[in-house]
Amino acid sequence: MKTISTILITASTVSGFAVLPQHSATSSTALNGLFDGVKDAFSAPALERSQIDSERETPIDRWMGWSVVSENEQQAIQAPAPDYVDSMDEGNYVSVALKKPMGIIFEENDSQYGGIFVQGLKEGGIAAQNGLLKDGDQLVAVGTKKVSGLSFDDALGAIIDSEDEETKLTLFRGNAKQFYGPTGPSSEWLDKLCEQGGVAVAAN
Repeated sequence: MKTISTILITASTVSGFAVLPQHSATSSTALNGLFDGVKDAFSAPALERSQIDSERETPIDRWMGWSVVSENEQQAIQAPAPDYVDSMDEGNYVSVALKKPMGIIFEENDSQYGGIFVQGLKEGGIAAQNGLLKDGDQLVAVGTKKVSGLSFDDALGAIIDSEDEETKLTLFRGNAKQFYGPTGPSSEWLDKLCEQGGVAVAAN
């Protein structure tokens, strides 16, 4: 009887292990497919092009295939152009108050920009004696009147029409592209600058 009992127990034990689900492999495959879908969703073209700081790279970044930007590449992206001049920094503007005739030789910018700039100073003239203006300075305002972008005649006319004993000129210290190009000041910022009469007249 003991022998029979032992056989029955063994058979029962074997039977117990035989009832394990047969679809466990299928479940594993389904889960893997689910995560593949998640990866595909997060690997959309826009995200594939996203860039991550190399110091913040994680295993999931590598798994997703997200690009990593090195420190040198980050600096290259963020670095401004060598000839960049901040056109919304009052420190890059100069104002002078001069009597007429000022002795300034103005020239018109290329037609794509408009406006006029200082081409030179007449030797011994008032502007030359003042010593603040430089060749290439862009005329921005006459008194509180904005003249940037105007034609040669209209911009110069604002100086001629001024009845002040000393006419205040505000100029941008940079070239036409820096002032009128993509990095130029916003119209709101420039309007405010002109309304306040430009920057303070510097002592020469």
